[in-house]
Amino acid sequence: MRYLRNTATAFAIACLATPAFAATMVKVTEGGETGGPMTLTLDHSTIKAGETTFLVHNDAITEEHEMVLVKLKSADQQLVVDAAKGRIDEKTLKSMGEVSELKPGSEGQLTAKLAPGSYALLCNIKGHYEAGMHAMLTVTE
Repeated sequence: MRYLRNTATAFAIACLATPAFAATMVKVTEGGETGGPMTLTLDHSTIKAGETTFLVHNDAITEEHEMVLVKLKSADQQLVVDAAKGRIDEKTLKSMGEVSELKPGSEGQLTAKLAPGSYALLCNIKGHYEAGMHAMLTVTE
């Protein structure tokens, strides 16, 4: 019985390690506190097209953050901040989803099927984008 369990475990690991089961993972780390610089960093800035899971960690001590994934029209598309609101109007963008209301120290994830192109990841809480919480992602064939 023990032999069968070990064999089944080895088979499951082998199956999960094959490319047919592999999905791209991008680790996103958010940081920064009110009044200082804020960051949103990716462990990969270029990935292949397909299903992608974003593992988002809020590394801040006191500040809540979010991560919004946006498909851009081009790599040089400028995102405009509404000065009165201190945020980007998400209705004008093609959002692919978000991980919202991440408390300090917490984690969340988002899975999306990405086509080749340029994407922006950003925190759209008031003032956070302007404080530096954004990053670019390039998706290739």
